[in-house]
Amino acid sequence: MLDRLEEIKKAALEALQQVSDGETLETWRVTHTGRSSALMQVFSGIASLGKEERPLVGQKANQIKQALETAFTERSQVIRHATLEKQLTSEHLDVSLPGRPRQAGRLHPATQTLRRILGILADMGFQVFTSNEVETDEFNFQLLNFPPDHPAREMQDSFYVDAGERGENPILLRTHTSPGQIRAMRLAAASDPKNPPPIRIALPGMCFRYEQITARSEAQFNQVEGLAIGKGITFSDLKGTLSDFARRMFGQGTRTRFRAQHFPFTEPSAEMDVECFVCGGTGCPVCKQAGWLEILGCGMVHPTVLQNGGYDPQVYTGFAFGMGSERQAMLRHKIDDIRYFWANDIRFLEQF
Repeated sequence: MLDRLEEIKKAALEALQQVSDGETLETWRVTHTGRSSALMQVFSGIASLGKEERPLVGQKANQIKQALETAFTERSQVIRHATLEKQLTSEHLDVSLPGRPRQAGRLHPATQTLRRILGILADMGFQVFTSNEVETDEFNFQLLNFPPDHPAREMQDSFYVDAGERGENPILLRTHTSPGQIRAMRLAAASDPKNPPPIRIALPGMCFRYEQITARSEAQFNQVEGLAIGKGITFSDLKGTLSDFARRMFGQGTRTRFRAQHFPFTEPSAEMDVECFVCGGTGCPVCKQAGWLEILGCGMVHPTVLQNGGYDPQVYTGFAFGMGSERQAMLRHKIDDIRYFWANDIRFLEQF
């Protein structure tokens, strides 16, 4: 049996010398050290040997097994190094070339603009207040002084989660961040109903409207709502705040103007324009030859809205404004199509 073990060892080592690739090496391992190999059969037959021969054969078989495993490891390293050397020679790898750059993640351009807007408003004393994306008809429309027959209340302009029956309070995806005004005012008024504290907040969030998607309108968009409530607040405070915001956002030389407008939740209401960045006010296709670009709507908070929020309109006044971060980004970077923001085109996103 000892002679048989020597023959197994010699045959295995001679066969190993002929191995030159990884696939053949694996075949050698299975053949000479696997469960069905001749060496393993010797281990299986040790029990049938005599008491004197049994320990000698077992010791010898273990020595040969260790020797074959060591030889297998050494041959594996030799083949690996030879394969690597062959690849380096055939591929002509220039080790002096720079490595492949790692692509770093970055913020979405809409998020960058949203953070810039909130940063400017924070410097002006506004605190961030967040509210629900899913709202009731009461908070989204009724408490904001939308009359029952207002066009924005129709099904084609809003995404209803649960329309409910006639007379109930439907649930919908908010069409603007303005419902947060009521929630913020009621939260503040709850602390002292007889003398509620002043408010100065910014309400960011995603809004949803059932609209035709075009280069200038999307079904979803980010909006930032501003709200200031206190005693003695006037339209001059609103105009000064927004004019200062425009200079901080677009540059100190930015020119602005206010135009009369109508919103159910503010009275009086206005829209603010900035001078076109492309043509400098002379008129171009971007500003539709007007020389001005509209960036937000604003106005003094309607007395009904103040009362619904828990503030006495005989004592308190306030102003509110709302702007879209995507629209601001389009103005700052001269982007001509709002659909780029949600198309997930890496060629567009890598520019920011």
